[in-house]
Formats: sequence, C-alpha cells, structure tokens
Amino acid sequence: MTADATLSTAEAVLRAPKALLHDHLDGGLRPQTIIEISDEIGYAALPARDADALGTWFAEAADSGSLERYLTTFDHTIAVMQTVEGIRRVARECVEDLADDGVVYAEIRYAPEQHLQEGLALEDVVEAVNAGFREGEQAAAERGHRIRSGALLTAMRHAAKSTEIAELAVRYRDDGVVGFDIAGAEAGYPPTRHLDAFEYLRRENAHFTIHAGEAFGLPSIWEAIQWCGADRLGHGVRIVDDIEIAGRAFTDDAAAAMRASREDMRLGRLAAYVRDMRIPLEMCPSSNIQTGAADSFATHPITLLKDLRFRVTVNTDNRLMSHTSMSREMGLLVEEAGWSMTDLRWATINAMKSAFIPFDERLAIIEEIVKPGYDALLPS
Repeated sequence: MTADATLSTAEAVLRAPKALLHDHLDGGLRPQTIIEISDEIGYAALPARDADALGTWFAEAADSGSLERYLTTFDHTIAVMQTVEGIRRVARECVEDLADDGVVYAEIRYAPEQHLQEGLALEDVVEAVNAGFREGEQAAAERGHRIRSGALLTAMRHAAKSTEIAELAVRYRDDGVVGFDIAGAEAGYPPTRHLDAFEYLRRENAHFTIHAGEAFGLPSIWEAIQWCGADRLGHGVRIVDDIEIAGRAFTDDAAAAMRASREDMRLGRLAAYVRDMRIPLEMCPSSNIQTGAADSFATHPITLLKDLRFRVTVNTDNRLMSHTSMSREMGLLVEEAGWSMTDLRWATINAMKSAFIPFDERLAIIEEIVKPGYDALLPS
C-alpha cells in the first residue's frame, strides 16, 4: 500500500493505529460528563459548571506545580464515579474517546476500592466498568473504529487491600480484566509492602505491572522487578539514573545527554538488566513533565531510552489532567524530540508485544491492524 504524501504530520499521527498500556479511568473523564453526573447525584463541589472552564481548571491545577492541588483534581472525578450508572458511562465514553483518537488496543486502570463511598461492592464496580468497556467497543465499531480494551485493577500502595484486589483481578480475568497494578505515592510505600499480592498473582499465572521509577527512583524500580516480579514498569522514567553519559549523570545536563554519542554511554547493572530482559517501560511524557520527573518533550528520557533500544512505550496516564491524547503525546515527540513515524510504529509494536492479552490476540492486532496501518502512512 502506498503512503499518502499529502498528509500532514498531525493527520498522519491521528490516523496511525495506537496501543495504550497506561491510562487511568478516573483521569480521563469528559468535563461535560463530570458536570452532568454531578447534577444527577447532587455533588456541589465542582470548581466550575461550564465544560470548557472545568477542563481548563483541571489542566491548570495539574500544571500548578503543587502536588496537593494536582491530587485534588481526582477528588472530583472519583466523586462522580460512585454509582453503577456513573461508572458505566465513564467507562463507555473512555473507550469511545480512545477509539476516536486511533487507539486500537487499550489497557485502562482504576482502583475499585475508591468507588465504594455510596455502598457499591468491589464486584459491582468491576462489572460496571467491564460492561461500559464492552458498550464503548460496540459504539466505536458502529462508527467504523475497531478497539480492544481491557481493565487493570489497581490497589493503592498506602492501603491494605492489595491481596483482595489481586484476587478480584484473577476472578474476573476471563471477563474483561487483563491484569493488576499498584499505584500511589512511591516514597514511604515500597512495593514490597504488597508481596503477598504479588506472590498470589504469580501462583495464579496472572499479569501485573507496578508504578515505579516515577517519583522515587532506582530503589523503587529494583524492588518492583527483583522482589515483586513485575511484568512491566509503570513509568520507569528514572531508570535513566542508572545510565552514565560521558562520565556524568543524565540529570546533570539532560540537553547535553541527548546530544552525546551512544558510544559514550554506560549502562549500570539495573539499567542493563531492564534492557536485556526487555522489561516494558510505560512512559507518559506529559504527565512526567507535570510531576517534575522530566523537563520537556525535547529532553524527556524516553528518546534516549528509545535510541538505546529499551522496550519503550508511549502512554497518556491522565488525559483530562494533562489535557492530552495519544495523538498529542506522539505528535509532540515528533515535533519536539525528533521522532519519526517509524519510531512511533516501533513503540506501538512494543506496546502490543507487552500487552496482557494472549499471544495470538497480540499478534493478530500487530499483523492485521498496526503494520498495515503504518504501511499506509510510511513512504514505500
């Protein structure tokens, strides 16, 4: 198939088939949906009642540099996800929005324990999300967009429900749940606090990822891999701290590091292990910039790690708070970090290779959707 030479970069990126491994359900709501559900349930604490103004508030709060203000944004999204109807609607719209952005495979994570304030049981939450995802897939298909979505059940690092959530993930793994995750503040809450959950998941041959290496650094990554046995790393951006560049750390001068010759780089033992074992990195550039884990798209470690052939994937994290989409993340990597469509194709295949669905399903999406989709966009 011959590429369409008339397409702009933005149009090509939008048309490109995308695979998403790290997206939070409670971080991707439509502002109008938040307002409408708030009206239905009598939630009066929203900072704005107009969809545009509310969307702006979320973006500004997330960009404020204040972690406390950033975290308050989730108070509002979680507040409108306390009923079966609200959760199901949010899940359906999430899948529809991703499909409209060209996402053909998505793993969407959420913490069931955060949706029990109005009396729902954990099972009610999971079943509502699964039903919403299936409805979203059907609605997308009716508009000509093919998408496969799966849920990751998240346990909060500071809480004590991880084994219960892990058991829930296994119970529903044949009904829409593809894996398990832990999230929350890394400092003070190491993943080893949840070893019982991870040991249970391994006994059950279940997949799991761990938020690690975003805020805390190498010890968090090491524990997630060597003690807990994580299949993937959520973010993992701080693995760059174990790469020496011309005798200096990446953080000493990120811009200079990006210009350095790859022959001047030496991988530490942990970084080498992550690369050698092809451990996937679920990287989220916009989110990392907001939280201070990176300075800009131009100097984000994702490009260095791509060039060193780590198994890098591109993700959104929280689309509402970061005012982003997969097309925006990929477009900014092209515009500001020098990525090519070939690089985006490579990262997309990385994501599909790393997905928590069976091998034959992963391969079918790569061969039937991803490769032909990029072939239509790349010069022959």
